[in-house]
Amino acid sequence: MMPAAVPPELAEWFAGRGWRVRRHQAEMLTAADRGRHALLVADTGAGKTLAGFLPTLAAFCPSRAGEAPLPEGLHTLYVSPLKALAHDVQRNLLTPVEEMGLPIRIETRSGDTPSDRKARQRSRPPNVLLTTPESLSLLLSYPEAPTLFAGLKRVVIDEIHAFATGKRGDLLTLALSRLQALSPDLQRAGLSATLADPDAFRGWLAPWGEIDTVELVEGEAGAEPEVSILLPQEERIPWSGHAATWAIPQLIEQVKAHRTTLIFTNTRFLAEYIFQELWNANEDNLPIGIHHGSLSKEARRKVEGAMAEGRLRALVCTASLDLGVDWGDIDLVVQMGAPKGSSRLLQRIGRANHRLDQPSKALLVPGNRFEFLEAFAAQEAVHEGQRDGEPFRPGGLDVLAQHVMAVACAGPFREDALLSEVRSSLAYAWVDEQTFARVFDFVATGGYALRSYDRFRRIVREKDGTWRLAHPEHAARHRLNAGIIVDSEMLDVRFRNGRSLGKVEEGFGASLKPGDTFRFAGMDLEVEALRELELVVRAARRSATIPSYMGQRMPISTHLADRVRAMLFDRAGWSRFPDDVREWLEVQDWRSHMPAPGRLLVESFPHQGRAYTTYYTFEGWPANQSLGMLVTRRMEDRGLGPLGFVATDYALVVYGIKPVEDPAALLSPDILTHEFIDWVQQSYLLRRAFREVAVISGLVERQQPGKRKSGRQVTFSTDLIYDVLRKYEPDHLLIEAAWADARARMTDVARVADVLDRAAQEVDHVRLERISPLSVPALSMIGRESLPSGSADDDLLVEAESLASLAMRVDPVEAPEGD
Repeated sequence: MMPAAVPPELAEWFAGRGWRVRRHQAEMLTAADRGRHALLVADTGAGKTLAGFLPTLAAFCPSRAGEAPLPEGLHTLYVSPLKALAHDVQRNLLTPVEEMGLPIRIETRSGDTPSDRKARQRSRPPNVLLTTPESLSLLLSYPEAPTLFAGLKRVVIDEIHAFATGKRGDLLTLALSRLQALSPDLQRAGLSATLADPDAFRGWLAPWGEIDTVELVEGEAGAEPEVSILLPQEERIPWSGHAATWAIPQLIEQVKAHRTTLIFTNTRFLAEYIFQELWNANEDNLPIGIHHGSLSKEARRKVEGAMAEGRLRALVCTASLDLGVDWGDIDLVVQMGAPKGSSRLLQRIGRANHRLDQPSKALLVPGNRFEFLEAFAAQEAVHEGQRDGEPFRPGGLDVLAQHVMAVACAGPFREDALLSEVRSSLAYAWVDEQTFARVFDFVATGGYALRSYDRFRRIVREKDGTWRLAHPEHAARHRLNAGIIVDSEMLDVRFRNGRSLGKVEEGFGASLKPGDTFRFAGMDLEVEALRELELVVRAARRSATIPSYMGQRMPISTHLADRVRAMLFDRAGWSRFPDDVREWLEVQDWRSHMPAPGRLLVESFPHQGRAYTTYYTFEGWPANQSLGMLVTRRMEDRGLGPLGFVATDYALVVYGIKPVEDPAALLSPDILTHEFIDWVQQSYLLRRAFREVAVISGLVERQQPGKRKSGRQVTFSTDLIYDVLRKYEPDHLLIEAAWADARARMTDVARVADVLDRAAQEVDHVRLERISPLSVPALSMIGRESLPSGSADDDLLVEAESLASLAMRVDPVEAPEGD
């Protein structure tokens, strides 16, 4: 496409900074001038955010407006997955606006925004509003919404890959459909640095069936990242464990050698653990901070400010800083443990330098040998420019119910008009009239089994066919409880003077009593009192345990798993690996088999009087955990006496009294139609999924005016309703929604099905005299898998070395026996 003319005000501003308008930035302006939606895929540091806002800035340039008045009211919405990112973008956007003297008011809106400012934004909105999907949905629930959004010209969705495929994406796509109905000429723009399938995201961004209206804009190529893997200087790579504490001395040296180092971990527990280990080794008292989602807003803002001002030499963090936050002085990113996906790794690497023409520098620190292989695979994927990501799935019915309630809060509406809106999005194009009627029946009555209870009657139908709220108070209750993120219930951690440190999960907090100690926010704390929803603490003088969190474990991506499998089978490529890793694989190859693409390797061997079977699936921890549950149930039915199992991202180890002679029989496809349904219904999984969809749909309220329910109260309420529905209305809308969550997210049943598909084609069953080298990392986890990562690492290393000495011993007469 021919690039649009950049207004002279913008051109001069770029030139004054020694910059040029990049091709992709000009193409975003051109797409907007043509009235097109646009999806920009560009490397970190390519000026994506500025590109997304360029049409907005241009619209306010006097040279473009000519004699016409400049735009008034709300012109552009910016939607990001993180509140911190919205605040960062506000700071960065104010610079060109102020320096060019453009009459643009820019504000943020999130859960942290004061209520008086929120009210003023509805009556006198800024020109640009920076917000999140949840806050946008709430804004649409006010009666002022049709007037507020009638003149909206543009929606910019940043980091679109981070939430489009999940329930937050469902909520946002419904909001986009609503906005398009209120402002038909609205233009949509999506921004991302890491998309494996841009066309799929074009389909999500576009109104349903109008993918051709979305221009794909590809950014100029940037400098290739410099990604290396940190290896032990003298010792071998550990056999097991995830914390990689062996690297702490070398990490301290890296921190000393760089201006600012960002150290990513995959869990909040590991962030606390690694921070403490670094601090213990920090003899030079370098300023090192910690940042994760459970810390208080004040603590996070304080650390963010220190980073922005260059006062920290290192910051240990989690996914809370994955996205977009621009701190220009970071010159090294460290990934502790396995990266889990090439796109996630690229996103994290992009936090270093944050400039297109300079390479980002990253260091991967594997915790064990499988993690080394995963790090190596990720390093190659980044070098080759390969991406991975989650697939799109049908939109959730619980989210749709929440959206229907939001629309009702804004004012009376017609069912057929709303259905048309809803079906204009990719996520909900599948919804037919019958399904939509079920959603309405649920919002209006709670469903057949609950319709006799007045508190579930939230909307009513008038004689003219329009729907409205059953009572005005439902609007306030909806706005108090609406949202998509349903974390485990948390307790506030506070000093006696009221200063908040953040939150720990209720299950952990409830296990403490006065005098107990725990480590949080980098401090050792002693419990003084446990109140209803808070822990009162003081500084402790002795070391303590670290809270464990129930956060969802990130599985290895299918793309990286395939790469690791291919590396294991490529014997010629082993020469690239360290000596100890190469020896590990060579002994495995000699004593047993290597996992082959398209086939499933299964090993059986005796150990300490038990019969062990290892399934090398490479399908991620959730899928292997589900498979373990199903396989042990079948073993029980066949009299094999299963005693337990342990799952990792790479393998499933099952152990019992009698050996498994025919693993293929345990993996027949009908396991998903019989045992799977029975297991999910009898386990906690469906109850947990139901609790989440009940909260999201508004059936169960977490908060009432002036009071918030505890996690136990919410669980009690949802369990009670769940039991009623299972007995009297098993096909209830929310039971269906809970099943969808249980299949897709909690059990990863699609990847379990992939294992069964491979097993149906070919199972390489190898019978061994003793444990194999490849099974050592998983086998060493038995009895320790329920402990938090890090706390058990020392025990794991001792156990793994003992198993490894047995597995790596080579007997000349030994040979594997395979099917």
